[in-house]
Amino acid sequence: MSSTTETRAAGRLNLADPYELRPEDVREPPRTLRGRSRYLGPGLILSAAVVGSGELITTTALGAQAGFVLLWLVIISTGVKVWVQMELAQWAILSGKTALEGYSQVGPRTQRGSWINFLWVLMDVAKVLQRGGIIGGAVAAASIMFPVGSEPLEMPSLVFWTVVVMASVITLLISGRYGVVERAAFVAVVIFTLITVALALGLPFTPYAYGGSELMDGLSFSLPAGALGFAVAMFGLTGVGSDEMTTYTYWCLEKGYARWTGPEDGTEERARRAEGWMKVMRLDVLVSWVICTLCTLSFYVIGAAVLHPQGLVPAGNEMIATLSRMYTDTMGPAGHWIFLIGAFGVLYSTLIASTASVPRLWTNTLAILGFFDWKDVARRRRIISTLTVVMPLIWAASFLVIKSPVIMVMIGGMASAVFLVAVVIAVWVLRRQVDRRFRSSPAWTVLLMLSSIAIASIGIYSGLELFGLGLE
Repeated sequence: MSSTTETRAAGRLNLADPYELRPEDVREPPRTLRGRSRYLGPGLILSAAVVGSGELITTTALGAQAGFVLLWLVIISTGVKVWVQMELAQWAILSGKTALEGYSQVGPRTQRGSWINFLWVLMDVAKVLQRGGIIGGAVAAASIMFPVGSEPLEMPSLVFWTVVVMASVITLLISGRYGVVERAAFVAVVIFTLITVALALGLPFTPYAYGGSELMDGLSFSLPAGALGFAVAMFGLTGVGSDEMTTYTYWCLEKGYARWTGPEDGTEERARRAEGWMKVMRLDVLVSWVICTLCTLSFYVIGAAVLHPQGLVPAGNEMIATLSRMYTDTMGPAGHWIFLIGAFGVLYSTLIASTASVPRLWTNTLAILGFFDWKDVARRRRIISTLTVVMPLIWAASFLVIKSPVIMVMIGGMASAVFLVAVVIAVWVLRRQVDRRFRSSPAWTVLLMLSSIAIASIGIYSGLELFGLGLE
């Protein structure tokens, strides 16, 4: 093949729409566990994103505030939402449509989207603060390690590192090297998670030892006074939140689960392929859940065992310095650097994932609202590229103005908890569009129902809190 022909072929491949279902793209699904594991990806990417603000900041701060007594909530928070996530992803694979397109079908609706689409816009505006908090955490870690122009955590150093972090993220994504960066960020998250899990398991051999009695207290399903609001924020942030559930459908489509299934043609072959690729998706979700749960439990236990007895609760720009005490108090001076490097890697990987996903969601929303045709691939990519530059700058500005990562992240968590209710409603509506042969088994349906009730209860409470009608 000539170089000119190769260039043209590469160009056609580059312009291919990852959201278009074409008969020529179908692929037989793997039949074995080993074969399915080769096609994992969306959930692992999601794990790299989830391990950031929720696990590192909110979960640890909750452990520092409440001690072991809310350990049970960590387990429920990470496990209860995966059933809704899988149900939404199943619909996306079968239909070839994104979650936001599905939300637009849930009434009451207009010609330019439904109430859920408009609620998503409001939720994502609140999430600006959460993403600003993520930037703030990464910038604070960099400022503590290498202060520039001032003392650590003072404004000149924070501004310098904010500019550096934003410039690097935007450059990496615009340059087309996102895949390499994402893989590197995921490796950083895995390494940091392994260190954190090892530290949590090793605490019984340190001055901050915990035992079976503390763990049993943590599984007693009690809720101390004053911790309800923080617990709600943790529920919205830890594990897979409403925005991660929504984003997961995009990654499933771009990975190829729907394309390899092919367009609906009513044949048994297509139904068999769909079931096979959905099995891959469920394994993908399971692996992601295990990673998130291990990481979240570890952060909570460390916060409860190390920070809580000392009365140290992460707050303001000192949040990173306070969190680093989890490591310095148990590992000595070396732990300080291990934590800062790991924290920067975790938060930076979360920022990379957000910068990759949120412009897609906003671009899809603009298409749903009628501003352009989503199938116009070239225009879609131009809008995504523009938002990839603009949005991180807005997030960074919110941090430099507010300068309190913990509060910023908690506000985003409350907004996520509210939007989870809308996601649950959408899932039950879209479920009726699914062919009966793909409907969940009775046991699955019960788990989905229990998950929906838990999410709805937390979301209603969050809504009351936002309007000043809290029950606490």
